[in-house]
Formats: sequence, structure tokens, C-alpha cells
Amino acid sequence: MTAPQLAVSRGVIEEMVRLAAFEVPGVARVGHGGPAWLRWFRGSAIQAGLDDGRVRVRLTIVARPGQPLAPLTAQVRAAVAGAVERLLGLELAEVSVLVDGVGG
Repeated sequence: MTAPQLAVSRGVIEEMVRLAAFEVPGVARVGHGGPAWLRWFRGSAIQAGLDDGRVRVRLTIVARPGQPLAPLTAQVRAAVAGAVERLLGLELAEVSVLVDGVGG
């Protein structure tokens, strides 16, 4: 008898990444900064892909005012890594966090 397999879609990975990042206190929103009309042209704020069974994530956030950005991005990386590895049971290859604005 073989072990059961779990298949996780890219949409599920992206939603888990969004929820994990948004739980970090200094994150105002997961998405692009700037005017709303310009955000539409920039595409998705979360890009996730599988490469040889390992997950690569690129995430764009807007930080809350007054947040030190380096520690904030480290916290977001840790939260995303925890969600991908513990909750989804997938191996993480890379997490890139881009801070695209500061606002509330």
C-alpha cells in the first residue's frame, strides 16, 4: 500500500501566503502601493511557483507607517515560511518580499 499523496494548487499556496503575511502586525495590506488605477496594471501581488517540488514565492506588501522595514520583511518571510512548510507540508526554496509603499 502506498502512502497518501497531497496535491496543493497554486491558488491555495497564494492564499496561505496572503493570510500569513497579513497576520504580521506591521503589514497594512498585501498588494501594491500607489493609486488604485495603477495597481490594476501591476498584476498579482503574490506569485508562487513550484520548482522541483520546492515553492518559490514573490510577495508585495504595503507597510504601516513607522515600521522599520528590514525587521518587517524578516517577520513576513518567517510567517510565510511557517505557513508553507508547517501548514502545507511543502519545502520552501525562496521568499522574496517587496515593500511597495507605506500607508494605512
